Amino acid sequence: MKFYWIKTNWIIKKMFSNYTWDVSNTGNTVYLTFDDGPIPEITTWVLEELKKYNLKATFFCIGENISKYPEIFHKVIKEGHSIGNHTFNHLNGWNTATEDYIENVARCEETIDKNINQNLKPRLFRPPYGKLKTAQSKAIRKLGYKIIMWDVLSADFDTTLSKEKCLDNVLSNIKPGSIIVFHDSIKAFKNLEYMLPKTLDFLKENNFNCAVL
Repeated sequence: MKFYWIKTNWIIKKMFSNYTWDVSNTGNTVYLTFDDGPIPEITTWVLEELKKYNLKATFFCIGENISKYPEIFHKVIKEGHSIGNHTFNHLNGWNTATEDYIENVARCEETIDKNINQNLKPRLFRPPYGKLKTAQSKAIRKLGYKIIMWDVLSADFDTTLSKEKCLDNVLSNIKPGSIIVFHDSIKAFKNLEYMLPKTLDFLKENNFNCAVL
């Protein structure tokens, strides 16, 4: 049985306070994030949707995908979005030796650095599946990374959920400061294609601002 937090419990946030789960603010600001790209068809579509509303987001990229599609990665940066490290091969930290995991993170970092003309400060990291061992977390933070989790999970990646349910996951839980997770992946696209435009409409109608992390 699948289990994941749609709305992250305050107890979890307190237990793992070294991670960023949301960003307190008084400006009605939320933070849209996209994991697993860049993918030519999907990421390009996401960028066009964001452009319609003049909104910015943060993209947590897989190093292997950056290597395959550098032109899409460059497009994300050129259009003013923020980017973060999502490992090179989308590794599950719980199932990976710490040394191998950190090496994979470093490989993604090298790929990002090779494709960008500026230093990323702070460096942002999101663990695939949200799964990270304590030793991995310490090592990643020692490398200068800020570990970004989430307040609201769309669960667009779950093919057993309806597109309507994924939309409700977001709209029922969003609040100022929320970090919201979507996925610019082929697997998630059926749900994402339905819910992202409706989410952006909702943000506009309710006077939410969007900022990068």
